[in-house]
Amino acid sequence: MSMSVSMPLGGVQVGSYDSYQQAQAAVDHLSDEKFPVENVTIIGSDLKMVERVTGRLTWGRALAAGAASGAWWGLFVGLLLGIFAPSGTSWISSVLTGLLIGLVFGALFAAMGYAATRGQRDFTSVSQVTASRYDVMCDPSRAEDARAILARWSLRN
Repeated sequence: MSMSVSMPLGGVQVGSYDSYQQAQAAVDHLSDEKFPVENVTIIGSDLKMVERVTGRLTWGRALAAGAASGAWWGLFVGLLLGIFAPSGTSWISSVLTGLLIGLVFGALFAAMGYAATRGQRDFTSVSQVTASRYDVMCDPSRAEDARAILARWSLRN
């Protein structure tokens, strides 16, 4: 069923929650009650980006992170190339060579990236987009059923 142009995105509101986990639990409950959840949408409103600073970025930390990342890629490539090794000794050398080359190139690329910033961003961080409210929306033809199920569920919780 297609939505009309005048209907809000996702249908009509059947519930509003402070966290995504609460909205997700509500939709999960609708699913448990055999409600056709393909008619349901979760919409986050009033979005904000939160960046949590996790530490200071130094040359040593940048090089270590690059070397570690490169080493994982090198190990992966070395293992792939090791499949074609004729003996156990050459398999080990393929894996170690891939690991060392990955480590060196990872550190080299990390150094170039860190040098390019010229001290403009000497910290590490983790970013996350959050909403202040999460609305559970539903197709209007099913909205009353969804509201009734969620009302009974909220009385139990």
